[in-house]
Amino acid sequence: EIREVMTMATSTQLASSSLFHSQITKKSFLLPPAAAPISVHGFSTRRPKSLSLSHRSSVSASAASSAVDVTEPVKKSVRTLPFRVGHGFDLHRLEPGYPLIIGGIDIPHDRGCEAHSDGDVLLHCVVDAILGALGLPDIGQIFPDSDPKWKGAASSVFIKEAVRLMDEAGYEIGNLDATLILQRPKISPHKETILSNLSKLLGADPSVVNLKAKTHEKVDSLGENRSIAAHTVILLMKK
Repeated sequence: EIREVMTMATSTQLASSSLFHSQITKKSFLLPPAAAPISVHGFSTRRPKSLSLSHRSSVSASAASSAVDVTEPVKKSVRTLPFRVGHGFDLHRLEPGYPLIIGGIDIPHDRGCEAHSDGDVLLHCVVDAILGALGLPDIGQIFPDSDPKWKGAASSVFIKEAVRLMDEAGYEIGNLDATLILQRPKISPHKETILSNLSKLLGADPSVVNLKAKTHEKVDSLGENRSIAAHTVILLMKK
């Protein structure tokens, strides 16, 4: 009986093996469709599609095109913004024998700014603020001190050019806040005259132009009356 059972089991295994072999030879083993998800340890993934030769060629051409695009220089477009903010700073040495001109006004003093132009620290500072707000080069690049035509030039020329560029870009002054830093002389007696002239040069209402003056508490060259500095912040608005 044991021998008969073993014989039957062997026959069954051979029959199954023959059937499996015949199914393989007669019909190819079917894999899941390329797009069908395959479950691996509880995670679902997708079998990658094979690429035809023509598809591979188009992919290679696309990749080459992308590589060319990346290496090409990026052209930055200037955005038109409703507001633009600029900051200006300037500093000049004070030396005997030069006039002290601030905001286009000649201020009585025993020292003045040593500079290629008239050394007007306030107007230079305002010009840089406007140029900065417009995203343009600074005053030293547009009006270089290496150019003899700017020798002793009135800084009002620089202001007028900055205002022209501002108008050309379609902006007007929202407001301007400037700070002068010097130990001497006192600016308060000349403040209103400076403000009036600055507003006129800018073509702005005096109510939007502000000027402050501070000493440097006798610290460094500013506090020792050897230099003068100015800061300006300006807001430009789209017309």
